[in-house]
Amino acid sequence: MVTINPSEIPVPKLHHYLLGSVGPRPIAFASTVDADGNDNLAPFSFFNVFSANPPIMVFSPARSGRTNQTKDTYNNVKEVPEVVINIVNYDIVQQMSLASSPFASGVSEFEKAGFTSLDSETIQPKRVAESPVQFECKVIEVKELGNEGGAGNLVICEVQRIHLKEEILDEKGMVDQHKIDLVSRMGGNWYCRADEGSMFEITKPITSIGIGFDSLPEDVRSSSVLTGNNLGQLAGIEELPNETDVNEYKLIELSDLFISLEDEPSKLELELHNRAQKLLEENKLDEAWMTLLAFNNG
Repeated sequence: MVTINPSEIPVPKLHHYLLGSVGPRPIAFASTVDADGNDNLAPFSFFNVFSANPPIMVFSPARSGRTNQTKDTYNNVKEVPEVVINIVNYDIVQQMSLASSPFASGVSEFEKAGFTSLDSETIQPKRVAESPVQFECKVIEVKELGNEGGAGNLVICEVQRIHLKEEILDEKGMVDQHKIDLVSRMGGNWYCRADEGSMFEITKPITSIGIGFDSLPEDVRSSSVLTGNNLGQLAGIEELPNETDVNEYKLIELSDLFISLEDEPSKLELELHNRAQKLLEENKLDEAWMTLLAFNNG
């Protein structure tokens, strides 16, 4: 384990460790205007949603680590405290990257990056028509975190309107995570795409309470096969399968295995743990538990 004191390393190196370790990060493609009404469009990956009631988003246009200059976005929201946070998906990621070029103040990134502007309903900044979701926001506070290069500036925004493209919605009118095709920032030049190959579901234990690690049988907890993730799944069950169900499962699904390895208990246990792991990968929690409990049952 390498231990680092942030105050003892150069800011660029610290920046690398922070952004290389904390990700993927969502992208706020922020549209603002200056006091003269000039459009600006820039992406920021120091961004997230922090409240639903009221609906609050926060992003941070940090000071330049090289020049200590503030971003046009920061300057604009200080003059006109309004912003559209446009969400970035895979279809517009290259154009978004182009918009992050250091164009001179007053130059429209809408034009330079080939985006179509749409009038907002409640604020002055324009929306990006190509973005799948656009949030019109009032800036309620800007909190400066420092005066040196690399210091962040938290732009705290309250959402006034949400515009969603119909093609990203499911039959219930909710955002379909497969259709929206979001992208996010990693370290360096790397991005991440949230598609079928990278996404997976874990049911939230909102109303259920799992038995916990401390209630796992010792042979399960000390398994040489099952990983911490596997044990987390197993510990999330509300109650263990009863003995009758385990015996029935053993008779129907595991009888051949028990017969073939009846004189080799160590191999039998190892095989049962391997089978349980495969079942967990398929989210078959009850079957995995009955496989594990079958070893010491009956």
